[in-house]
Amino acid sequence: MLTQTTEKYQEVLQAAETRYRQCSDWVTFFREVLGVEGIVRKEFPTFDDLTAFEQSEQHEQIQKLLVKLREKRPTSDGESEPTRGSTVRLPKSMHESLRTEAHDLRTSMNKLCISKLLQVIGEEMIPNERASGGSTSTGSSAGSASTGGGLGSTSQPSLLANRNHQPTTVGSPFSQHQPTPPFKSAQPRF
Repeated sequence: MLTQTTEKYQEVLQAAETRYRQCSDWVTFFREVLGVEGIVRKEFPTFDDLTAFEQSEQHEQIQKLLVKLREKRPTSDGESEPTRGSTVRLPKSMHESLRTEAHDLRTSMNKLCISKLLQVIGEEMIPNERASGGSTSTGSSAGSASTGGGLGSTSQPSLLANRNHQPTTVGSPFSQHQPTPPFKSAQPRF
């Protein structure tokens, strides 16, 4: 069984490498490889299978390919798909920490936040809204919430704990042309 799993992981990586050579931008690569209709989701349709793959060396290699594409400037013919902004409410101290981290890495907060959203985190790192009796302002539970990026189990923790916090708006990934920080497989600091 382990050999079959390893072979399947390797096949998915090879398909991603093929798409990497064909894609000129990271958004197309993400959509076709890691997106909801992408190669990875088609090959690993269950939560458990997807979670296991996300912990593999092959998934880490795919993440590194994504970073390489993010380092390139967008093509001159415009964006490969429309962008959407999201407003995330977070404590002032967390906002300041992100701003400082972006400054230290010489990148924009937008690129830093996208980088963090692309990282895989375990389900145990997501507060279970049902257990505490609370719910998010959108009505979705933490167990079923996913990032706008379409990684499914790659959800970020709910940051809606206090409605008095000022929202932070994350804009288009193409709005700033600053170097992308190097790939980090470490868990987010928050």
